[in-house]
Amino acid sequence: MNLLDMENFKMIAKTFFGFEEILAKELQQLGAQDVEIGTRAVSFKGDKGFMYKANLSLRTALKILKPIYYFKATNDQNLYKGIQGIDWSKYIGESQTFVIDTTIHSDNFKHSQFVSQKAKDAIVDQFREKTGQRPSIDKDFPDLRINIHIDRDQVSVALDTSGASLHHRGYRTATNIAPINEVLAAGMLLLSGWDGSSDFLDPMCGSGTLLAEAAMIACNIPANINRKEFAFEKWNDWDNDLFDQIIDALMKRTREFHHTIIGYDKAPSAVQKAKDNIMNANLDDYVSIIQGDFFDSKKENTGPLQMVFNPPYGERLNIELERFYREIGDTLKNNYPNTNAWFITANLEALKFVGLRPSRKIKLFNGSLEARLVKYEMYEGSKKGKYMNLEE
Repeated sequence: MNLLDMENFKMIAKTFFGFEEILAKELQQLGAQDVEIGTRAVSFKGDKGFMYKANLSLRTALKILKPIYYFKATNDQNLYKGIQGIDWSKYIGESQTFVIDTTIHSDNFKHSQFVSQKAKDAIVDQFREKTGQRPSIDKDFPDLRINIHIDRDQVSVALDTSGASLHHRGYRTATNIAPINEVLAAGMLLLSGWDGSSDFLDPMCGSGTLLAEAAMIACNIPANINRKEFAFEKWNDWDNDLFDQIIDALMKRTREFHHTIIGYDKAPSAVQKAKDNIMNANLDDYVSIIQGDFFDSKKENTGPLQMVFNPPYGERLNIELERFYREIGDTLKNNYPNTNAWFITANLEALKFVGLRPSRKIKLFNGSLEARLVKYEMYEGSKKGKYMNLEE
């Protein structure tokens, strides 16, 4: 391996609002250096092998960027000149393809598409002047994905190491009406403290995303082990042997799981989709999926139970909200002692109908919807005891 490949460089892991601290913790546990929390992002340092490892392992990262150049620009001429200040032949050949993603927080530049076009011109012109040929744009399967971020007059140019968002784990081929994003599911589980040390239940499991993420956390299986490809596999410095070594090392760190992970869903179609997805993820040894109605269920074992779920909000599924959320509260209260129950909802009014006081509320976003991840602690013993302990 080239000694340069072993040098540390800065990277930025993008995430959802509210997940910054757990992503930083994930990075520290993986061995990242100089971890710093930002807004919906965490920066860190590592070498090329760590870049591979981070993409494979991080549960709460959406994308990992490798910044390569910073400059100031207040107009399109500055922008063009700044982009031309990068030697693009280090990253791409004239016969290859690229695409540019741009995000803007600036009064100087109004349209991200204009910035992407201007940057494309600068790259293409550089190649034309040097070789007489030019790389072309491919929006779907580019050899290089470039990320430009403009904050006021500060321009950051980065290479996208991931490609498609890291929530595309590779195991989910079948989805329901309102599937939960895999990164959101993993973040909810980590925020709930799930570590595989008890039984687990998702009582409204849909296509099984929370079940798959819970099993991977419990067994310490890398989040993106089933993913088909990463953007860095098309880079000029791609090291297949190093990548295989990283996978081998990560798989040696998996652990045994000695509890149960169960999902319920009323719909036979959802149960089948969940079973298919769990099988795709090679997790069917750990997860059982049962067709059944949570509101008719009872806790099966006397030991502690962790419950995490994503009930319908009434956004895309037509339900009678008041009755539905009241039944959630009644079922927890009457049938699930010794249970920590967490669920996410974007219908903040509906929480009033649960009839129990949450011990925690965490602000998150499910897509564009502001949501709350809430925790209800159900204790053993009398109903009176349960209520006494359910303090804000």
